[in-house]
Amino acid sequence: MNPFGHFKTITKHRHMVMRNCFKAGIGFQGLFHDLSKYSPTEFIQGAKYYSGKHSPIRDERLEIGYSVAWMHHKGRNKHHYEYWTDSDPKTRKMSPVPMPDNYVKEMFCDRVAASKVYNGKEYNDYKPLEYLERECLSWEIHPETEKKIRFLLQMLIDKGEKETFRYLRNNKTIEI
Repeated sequence: MNPFGHFKTITKHRHMVMRNCFKAGIGFQGLFHDLSKYSPTEFIQGAKYYSGKHSPIRDERLEIGYSVAWMHHKGRNKHHYEYWTDSDPKTRKMSPVPMPDNYVKEMFCDRVAASKVYNGKEYNDYKPLEYLERECLSWEIHPETEKKIRFLLQMLIDKGEKETFRYLRNNKTIEI
């Protein structure tokens, strides 16, 4: 149990995302980013499974087979593609729906910040896309949303942060 380490990590991440959101032209969203991480449901689990090297959600899943913190988090934070699922009236199964672009932008800001926090000095502009490549095998993300986040992460690699944030700030929609 490491509440101080967890608090420090999530606060560092949140502040990084806020700065990124201001650079991307969605500063108001950044002010409210991940506030649910401070709720008892998420914070207690985060402190319990804290390592400082990766998300505590991973270790909670390994121990109990699922993550209470993650289920709480994804249902309250629209920058997670998992939030954007609904019951398809034709198939009567849960299916992904397209994310609005302002939340795709926030997802990009979040992914860059998380990669910097967890990779530290090992961070480079390839890390956010590497994470997506590693994790997306099991994703049920809407194809349009996946194309947009991949486009932004590739732009980060090809053109760098400054140009990618300029693109986000200057374009209301993400054109692929």
